[in-house]
Amino acid sequence: LPDLPVRSSPPEMARIVSRIVSKYSRKKDSYADAKKKSNEAALAAYPILKARLTGSEDPLAYAVELAIAGNIIDYGAKNNLDVDAELARILAREETAIRHESRSLFDLGRFVGSIEAAHRILYLADNAGETVFDRILIEWIKELYPSKEILYAVKSRPALNDALIEDAVFSGIDSVARIIASGSDAPGTVLSLCTPEFRRLFRAADMVISKGQGNFEALSGKTRREVFFLFMVKCPVIARHVDCRIGDVVLHCHPGGK
Repeated sequence: LPDLPVRSSPPEMARIVSRIVSKYSRKKDSYADAKKKSNEAALAAYPILKARLTGSEDPLAYAVELAIAGNIIDYGAKNNLDVDAELARILAREETAIRHESRSLFDLGRFVGSIEAAHRILYLADNAGETVFDRILIEWIKELYPSKEILYAVKSRPALNDALIEDAVFSGIDSVARIIASGSDAPGTVLSLCTPEFRRLFRAADMVISKGQGNFEALSGKTRREVFFLFMVKCPVIARHVDCRIGDVVLHCHPGGK
């Protein structure tokens, strides 16, 4: 711990800790079993979620809410996570209560406007299992705007329970988006650890959708381009930073500029 740079983001620190765990446990992917369970449980719930989306009054808004609600599947934030219980809460709509009174916390209008104007959308994935919820949102975007090109970026190597290419494929993302790897093995999109090609795509995309608290921790204040952050607040530090409560769901547009 004393060797960690004090200005490092949580994902940068978690990357170092995870490498130590892998070294001494001799496990390349310590979360492999947990990710498999998350993927299977979320995919089993997919037909129910899809049916509810189709029958909702505002399918796009509901798809966004579901995508953020799926961010609760995070073993990096909860060491006693019960995936089945969390999915049951989402199905009961306990995790899709949005504080619409705060536009700074949930700016759906700006989000939809950016989708309409964009040609290429870069979607930064977060956790395994959560990828199924991302698929629902991407499917609805493609339903409304078939011509949109969507790139779905996952980690290149194991990083906590973050999604890899195989998790995205298992969830069916490949049917609605082109899956790419960022080059990073940090549980967040730390641009300095990503490949030059990914950084070029990040800069050139018409719209960037960033899922999860880890991506927010990695990118907040680190990029001069516009980014839409979609995540659930899971710790008091982020709650104070965003000025909200633990458990709130956030759709916040970082307008660009540090």
